[in-house]
Amino acid sequence: MTQNQDGSTSSAEQPLMTHLIELRNRLLKIVLSVLVIFLGLFYFANDLYLILVEPLSSILPADGSMVATGVASPFLVPFKLTIVLAIFLSVPFILHQVWSFIAPGLYQHEKKFAIPLLLSSIVLFYAGITFAYYVVLPLAFAFFTSVGPQGVTLMPDISNILNFILKMFFAFGIAFEIPIATFLMVLMGATTVEKLTAKRPYIFLGCFVVGMFVTPPDVISQTILAVPMWLLFEVGVIFARFIKRPVDTDEETQENSIG
Repeated sequence: MTQNQDGSTSSAEQPLMTHLIELRNRLLKIVLSVLVIFLGLFYFANDLYLILVEPLSSILPADGSMVATGVASPFLVPFKLTIVLAIFLSVPFILHQVWSFIAPGLYQHEKKFAIPLLLSSIVLFYAGITFAYYVVLPLAFAFFTSVGPQGVTLMPDISNILNFILKMFFAFGIAFEIPIATFLMVLMGATTVEKLTAKRPYIFLGCFVVGMFVTPPDVISQTILAVPMWLLFEVGVIFARFIKRPVDTDEETQENSIG
């Protein structure tokens, strides 16, 4: 850090320290918010797990049940669920802190787009999780429990169930952000609506490829993820058509000179 002759800190270094202090304070607020929600939910950790696995437990055969293969799994699995749930519930506050940190450096026209995109991204993320819980998981679990060979008792491990469900939540939560990503790419000039519509067949195929790698190896889960991804891409293209690009200054000057 540079100092003046009188020993005072250079003013050029002060903004950096101010930003670092603000970043630290906002990170502490984020950690504190997650911790507060975690402490509020931990007492209900076992009940939350039972609610989470209800799409599976409701269709288990009479001779089937969930088991814990690890000694500490009955404690660690609900503990892990509570942490992840606390982070998921803190997403609006986390994004608010991120927005408050970067907003002073944005131009006014950037803020005009940023706030609606921020709010819509939160709604779409939660919509993806809701869709996965109420639509995808019941269909996937019904398929898995119906294709097993005769004489095999289904006894899924509670840790594997949690990992599977969280993976599906994350996959669908991110997939539902496709309209935002599409809109931002067009807004920043990375591509155009015309180019996206011309590549529609490749994007449709790419949705199924992503579904193949993200979801379990069954056609139902892959299709349930791929089709909404493609539809959400189309929604993003529709909204991207409303973007009005400013006329380039040089082109405008040339047109005026010609006129």
